[in-house]
Amino acid sequence: MCGIVGYSGNREAYPVIINGLKRLEYRGYDSAGICIVDGETKIYKQEGKVADLEKHIGDSPVNGTIGIGHTRWATHGEPNNTNAHPHMSMNGKFTIIHNGIIENYVHLKSRLERRGYEFISETDTEILVNLIEYIYLKGNISAEIAVRLALTKVIGAYGIVVICKDEPDMLIAARKGSPLVIGVGDNEYFIASDATPIIEYTNSVIFLNDNDVAIIHKNELTLKTVMNEALKPNIQTLDLDIEEIEKNGFDHFMLKEIFEQPRSIRDTFRGRISTNLKNIHLGGLFQVLPRLIKAKRIILIGCGTSWHAALVGEYLIEEFARIPVEVEYASEFRYRNPIIFKDDIVIAISQSGETADTLAAIRLAREAGALVLGICNVVGSSIPRETDAGVYTHAGPEIGVASTKAF
Repeated sequence: MCGIVGYSGNREAYPVIINGLKRLEYRGYDSAGICIVDGETKIYKQEGKVADLEKHIGDSPVNGTIGIGHTRWATHGEPNNTNAHPHMSMNGKFTIIHNGIIENYVHLKSRLERRGYEFISETDTEILVNLIEYIYLKGNISAEIAVRLALTKVIGAYGIVVICKDEPDMLIAARKGSPLVIGVGDNEYFIASDATPIIEYTNSVIFLNDNDVAIIHKNELTLKTVMNEALKPNIQTLDLDIEEIEKNGFDHFMLKEIFEQPRSIRDTFRGRISTNLKNIHLGGLFQVLPRLIKAKRIILIGCGTSWHAALVGEYLIEEFARIPVEVEYASEFRYRNPIIFKDDIVIAISQSGETADTLAAIRLAREAGALVLGICNVVGSSIPRETDAGVYTHAGPEIGVASTKAF
C-alpha cells in the first residue's frame, strides 16, 4: 500500500501535503514525492522517508494552492528516486500519484511503445499516466474524459489523483480497490488514502466507492462514475479526534497503541454488554438475527492478523455455539472456487475495512447467496458498505505498521 494526499483551495498546499504524508508514512516509507502547481508543475521526489524529501526540497520554490503528494511502498520497481511518485507523462501533460497495482501494465506498455512512448521508470504507474496522455492527445478531449476512458482499459486496483497541465486548477481522483477519502472544507478540498491527514482541517468527508471519479476545483466538486453516470456526494461526519492520531508523548505509535489496549477493549464493549453481564447488544446484527440463529455453518475470512483473530474465533464459536466453523485465508478463498451454501454465514474480519483480498472474497460470497457480515474498526470503510450487516470494534486508530487493533 501507499499513501496519497491532495489539496485544492486557498491555503498554501505544501504544508498540507507534507504534514499529510507524515501522517501516512505508515502506509509506505521507501520514497516520497510531491507536485505543486503554481503556473508551472513543480515535482520533487526522494528515496527514503518524508524527512529526506523535506531536506531534498530545502529552499526550492513550493508556492501554490493545488498539489499532490505520495509516500511509496514499492511493488513494481525498486525504491529509488526514478520510481518514486509523482510520475509525469512523456509529453508533460499529466502528473499522477497512484496506490494499487495495474495487472495488465505489460500489455498496455507494449501498445504505448508501438505508438512511440518511452518510459524511464520500472513502475506500472508510469504506464497509466502515459495511457491517459495518449488518449487525451489522440482524441483531443478534456482531461476528465481522458482519465475515465483510460480507466476502462485498466485491469487491477487503483486509487489515483491526476493533474493536467492544460487544466491546472483541477484535481481528478478515482478509485477501484484502493481507498480514497475526500475532505470537504470551506471552498477547499482534501484528498487522502485515509482520514488521518484530513481530520485537522475538516471532519466532513466523502468516501469514494469503487469506480467513482471526483473532479475537484477549490470551490466545486463533481462526482460521477467511470462510465459518466452522475452521483450525489454523500457527505459524512467523522467521529475522530486529532489527539487520537498524535503520539501523545510516546516514542512511536506502536508503543502508544500497546498501552491503549485496555481502553480499546473497554470502548469495544461499551454499550454492548449489560451491567449484569447477562446480555449482549449488537445493534448492527439485529436485522439479520433470525438467519444467524438458524446458521448451520460459519466461514470466517481474513488476512494477516485478522486471519489469526479468526482462528481464535473458531475455537470460541464452536465451543459455546456448537456451530461448525471454517477459517479461510481471504486471498486463497477468492481464487479456489469454494463451496458456499445460501444458508452459510460468512464473517469478514478487517481492521482497516479496505483489505483488497477480503473485499473480493466478500463479493464472491454474496454472489453465492450467503449472508455476509463484517467486523471492522474503521467507520466508513469499504467492507461495512459491502456487507449485509456487521459490527464496528471502535478500537481507535491504528497508525503503527504492526497490527494492534485486529483482535
